[in-house]
Amino acid sequence: MKKSILILYAFFLVLFFSGFRSSSEYQNLYLKNLEDFNVQQNQLLTEIKTSDLTSETGKNKILKKIHYCRLKLKGIDFWLRYLEPVSYKQINGPLPVEWENEVFEKFEKPYKRLGAGLSLAEEELDETNPDRNKLYQLIQKSIKAVDVFDSDSIIKNLETHHNFFLTNRLYLLNLASIYTTGFECPDTSQIITELRFMMNEVKTVYTTFNQSFPANTLSQEYLVKYENALRFVHSQPIYFTGFDHFTFIKDYVNPLYAMNQEFIRSYSVVSNSFNDYTLNDNCNSIFDKNLYEGMSTKGIYTSVTDGKIADEIRQTGKLLFYDPILSGNNKRSCASCHKPTQYFTDTVLTTSLQFNRYITLPRNTPTLINASYNHLLMLDGKHISLQAQMKDVLTNPIEMAGNEKELLEKVLSCKDYKKVLKKFTKYTPESKDVTLNHIISAITYYYSDFSSYYSHFDYAMQQKKELNEEAKRGFNIFMSKSQCATCHFVPQFNGVKPPYVGSEFEVLGVPHDTTFTGISPDKGRYEINPANETFDAFRTGSIRNAKFTKPYMHNGVFSTLEEVIDFYDAGGGVGKGLKVPNQTLDTDSLHLTSTEKKDLIAFIASLSENIIFENPPAALPLSKNVELNKRKIGGEY
Repeated sequence: MKKSILILYAFFLVLFFSGFRSSSEYQNLYLKNLEDFNVQQNQLLTEIKTSDLTSETGKNKILKKIHYCRLKLKGIDFWLRYLEPVSYKQINGPLPVEWENEVFEKFEKPYKRLGAGLSLAEEELDETNPDRNKLYQLIQKSIKAVDVFDSDSIIKNLETHHNFFLTNRLYLLNLASIYTTGFECPDTSQIITELRFMMNEVKTVYTTFNQSFPANTLSQEYLVKYENALRFVHSQPIYFTGFDHFTFIKDYVNPLYAMNQEFIRSYSVVSNSFNDYTLNDNCNSIFDKNLYEGMSTKGIYTSVTDGKIADEIRQTGKLLFYDPILSGNNKRSCASCHKPTQYFTDTVLTTSLQFNRYITLPRNTPTLINASYNHLLMLDGKHISLQAQMKDVLTNPIEMAGNEKELLEKVLSCKDYKKVLKKFTKYTPESKDVTLNHIISAITYYYSDFSSYYSHFDYAMQQKKELNEEAKRGFNIFMSKSQCATCHFVPQFNGVKPPYVGSEFEVLGVPHDTTFTGISPDKGRYEINPANETFDAFRTGSIRNAKFTKPYMHNGVFSTLEEVIDFYDAGGGVGKGLKVPNQTLDTDSLHLTSTEKKDLIAFIASLSENIIFENPPAALPLSKNVELNKRKIGGEY
């Protein structure tokens, strides 16, 4: 008996140590690359200390070392971005100061983060008189941040297959959205060089992982597809404006993403990282509208799964959307400003009328289509849910001017509304009585349904349709020379970038009129989160359906896409001669040709979604208050 126990014990020891040894090969690759990176960074520090910053020769020596360090960083970028994204900003932060606006702002206030590392050091070196101390501190902070990635708590994540497939998912999403755009690479001549090096290094990561985890390997099909992607990248021009972003994503990155998603499901991968908070494991395309969830469209009806009940909620929401009973004077409905057949915006007025009917609102009516793919709403990020935004509009004295108690009473005075809303309370056990939330959630459920449609570009990326050459060229310009993709990220082309847990804000220097005599007086994000960096900052919206959603910018100052592109091409407000000290948009001219601008517009047109709009309701529910029965479908203004 004792002999059997000893044999069994020895067997488990062999299994344990063989597993530990195999796992260590993968961990050791990570640790070796991390160590090599830090060795190079320390050498960079020495170069900064000893080089002559007043001569081009001295600065070039430092720049050459920065570029070499960046290549070493790309060798471990696969892991770092996923394992600890906050510390990563100290290694390769794109901005010196960032106010984080992540999904977690739903639970805590935004807070200030200081960036450091290679990108900012390169930008400082490009200054007329670079500051040696600042350069030194930026790299020192980066070296210190590497210690975080060398800690036991981080390395422990590499002991199982789970972390690998989730890390690989983020890597593939970044291949599609930021690695080829210059988002965090100041020298655009280095983008493709870095891409090639990184993809080569990841190939080694894949091989080592398969050796270390034989029960959970990447398939041969995946490895062949990745090798083909690598071969494609090496066949492309070295300058990123000549890179075929469209083919790279369509033929290689998106299919690889689908395969990795299958691995996540088949290997029962479990996440313990906020990086995966919004991502959908069952989605097989980056261009699937279910890729990630930004907002709850159902609100209080989240638990409803019955299709028949869901449709009733939606139909009730439609009636309420067109019903001016929700306004203080019973003359204004949601559809007054968000006109459904105009992509749920108003393409006629620069800004809509205020409740008083003679003063206009300060901001252009935003489209409600695809609003759910943001984590913060309103152009200043004021709201964290569709329902909170809806309530604010209903009770805002210059918009709908309603009173919560009176609104509820008026709606429930209609027999049909009362009956169906009471029925819905069965599916919201936390609230047995009808509340304003039942009304609001029905409305958000209704209009969010129009965000589920696809564009011609989406179908092309899913290899279901062909895209014309003009639009393809436009997409490639969008991803490179025009710098659009550094703010409007694939696939929603809004300010939400992988891993899709945050909404970005930008300072563009938008003028108050087309004479460019002054900047718009709207302070934007500053009103919600006062800081130097947030002054005049606005949330980056989606360019989907932009062909049909004029006028443009927060104040509707531009009436055509041509005007918008010319504004960006000139370098934003600063490029137009305005004083915008905190502008985040590049102030240099993009030097776009007239053909390139036309191609950009062709690409934007390909993002128009094939939405099936509906007719307004034939009638509104009758109220026992006869005065309310005079209200008009859609309101009067």
